[in-house]
Amino acid sequence: MKLLEMTRRGAMAAMLATTAMAGVAMGVAPAAAQTPPGVLIVGQIAEPKALDPAAVTAVNDFRILMNVYDGLVRYKDGTLEVEPALATDWSISEDGTEYTFTLREGVSFHDGSAFDAEAVVFNFERMLNEDHPYHNTGPFPLAFFFSAVESVEAVDDLTVKFKLNAPYAPFLSNLAYPTGLIVSPEAVKTHGAEFGRNPSGTGAFKFAEWRSNEAVVVEKNPDYWDGAAELDAVVFRPITDANTRTAEMLAGGIDLMVEVPPVALSEFQGDAFTVHEQAGPHVWFLILNAKEGPFADKRVRQAANYAINKSAIVNDVLEGTAEVAAGPTPPAFAWAYNETLEPYPYDPDKARELLAEAGAEGAELTFYVTEGGSGMLDPIAMGTAIQADLNAVGLDVKIETYEWNTFLGEVNPGLEGKADMAEMAWMTNDPDTLPFLALRTEAWPDKGGFNSGYYSNPKVDELLEAARVATDQDERAKLYQEMQTIVQEDAPWVFVANWKQNAVTSDRVEDFALQPSFFLLLDDVTKN
Repeated sequence: MKLLEMTRRGAMAAMLATTAMAGVAMGVAPAAAQTPPGVLIVGQIAEPKALDPAAVTAVNDFRILMNVYDGLVRYKDGTLEVEPALATDWSISEDGTEYTFTLREGVSFHDGSAFDAEAVVFNFERMLNEDHPYHNTGPFPLAFFFSAVESVEAVDDLTVKFKLNAPYAPFLSNLAYPTGLIVSPEAVKTHGAEFGRNPSGTGAFKFAEWRSNEAVVVEKNPDYWDGAAELDAVVFRPITDANTRTAEMLAGGIDLMVEVPPVALSEFQGDAFTVHEQAGPHVWFLILNAKEGPFADKRVRQAANYAINKSAIVNDVLEGTAEVAAGPTPPAFAWAYNETLEPYPYDPDKARELLAEAGAEGAELTFYVTEGGSGMLDPIAMGTAIQADLNAVGLDVKIETYEWNTFLGEVNPGLEGKADMAEMAWMTNDPDTLPFLALRTEAWPDKGGFNSGYYSNPKVDELLEAARVATDQDERAKLYQEMQTIVQEDAPWVFVANWKQNAVTSDRVEDFALQPSFFLLLDDVTKN
């Protein structure tokens, strides 16, 4: 049997698992779904938006992409430390503005074209140069990661040099992030704007097919430079409803489930499953529209932080799988985290006092909530609890709920004229990433960033600009810690939770581990 046909049958068996679970409710013994050995069925939280690493922003998509592509560097297993990948080594100029990489010899893209310095140049110029002939294959929403890059030059076939306009501390870390993954220039030239449906990288798995709203299938790359994967194939299935995902996992229709609802964790305590947990840099927050409406007043934004019982959300809704957030920087970035900050306490009387002072009692608020999504935990239950808390202090909150990709399409372009608040979660690779892309004035959506609530504070802008060019980590830490103090006081967001990620695997799966980056790395995983 051909591998692709086998993976199709595996996916079909997986989908029959839900029917098997339904049989339990009717008193009929369910037949366990039997997925093929060597083919890992992964229950994802949503349909991917695209399989072009330069064109997407969601960890849901990254979990697939990290298995299809490589970057010049990557995160060392179990850490956020950078190690060689497609580059074997590199040197940095004394002034911190030139990075020269030596590339790995003999590597080919899945389409058979050669990986070399010109391919690296193509990738970054496609993202950063508006005059590049394939820049129209974007947009590239995280090109911000490489805004310091002034030029990329192929010195020879296996040497590439990046010139930066200033020292940029997160540069190597950003190269290890999915936005830095290297795609096949020949595949982009062949498929143009459809490259995201026809990906080609150098990774441990190569793209086989994408059946919309059903499955993305990738197969083992036998010629992988870092050694062939143990699995024959991986099938990524989008199962947006968390209860359905849980039911399929219990029935054996999927082998690996990411982002297990906290209330479902107790169902996986037997020998048939392994629950995995891993701390990482995550923050779940509410974006507040600081440009217009009630939240344009800082007192109303602070009132929302006091009104919401975040401890109840963490303990009751999330079953203790997270901690209350104190500000915009996750404590997982220990060196940059401001330990002196305390979370806003639950104080509805203080919230009412601030609302009265601002003349905002009874204000009507539109609240965007998502059905699910990368790092969004239990967004409908959390949104409902938040709505109740805000209503209890005299606000009138109306929820609008969207599927994840539709939700991003509403929120990322900005809340102006549409909503007062929206749920959001970020998992990041560096303390620079989230505030630089979502809290600076120059990161407003009309300028290409993710500051969807239009927060603006010149001092915060100044601190973030200084932190990213500081080469001394202690100096960077002080700048980030000062930024956190100001942002917490300004309250452009409601700071809700820092999550410990989880996943569950069946007893047929071995050698799987979660990563602090929140990505899925599957090349060493086995399935009997």
